[in-house]
Amino acid sequence: MILFIAGTAALVVAMLLVLARLYIGPALYDRVLALNSFGTLTVLLLGFIGFLTERPDFLDIALLYALINFVGTIAVLKFFRYRALGRGLGNRDGAEG
Repeated sequence: MILFIAGTAALVVAMLLVLARLYIGPALYDRVLALNSFGTLTVLLLGFIGFLTERPDFLDIALLYALINFVGTIAVLKFFRYRALGRGLGNRDGAEG
């Protein structure tokens, strides 16, 4: 039981360090990477709690959260690169220019 408490504490400390990196920055991509790392650590924490409580439902929630984290990270990076999430009205054929 002590190992499980130590594992949970280590995950929480890692999450706090990632939140500090998210706040400090300095660049936008550092913050996006920190947010993605926080999501990954959250998935690990959910899986760990599911294992501790012997409830496999938490693993389903962790998998769903991992998928949302991945899609959200890609969307944020695309938005900051192109300043839009979809194709514009003036560019219907998909060509650059």
